[in-house]
Amino acid sequence: MSVKQRATQSVTMTLERSLLTRAREAGINLSATFVAALDAELRHYESMKWQEENNEALEALNRFHDEHGCFSDEYRTF
Repeated sequence: MSVKQRATQSVTMTLERSLLTRAREAGINLSATFVAALDAELRHYESMKWQEENNEALEALNRFHDEHGCFSDEYRTF
């Protein structure tokens, strides 16, 4: 019989007591809140990292667009 590993892992965090008290009084799920905030922060980090890694290509694309326009420019109605 094999033991299935959990997809989650327990971690220890340090919070200000007053912040923890307020969160508990408000009924906030700390785990869910932390997961959502960490996910948002990681998405932001990954986006910034991608932009850094692709900065040269993005600048070249912008220069090309500035010089030649967009292929659909002649079809725009707005």
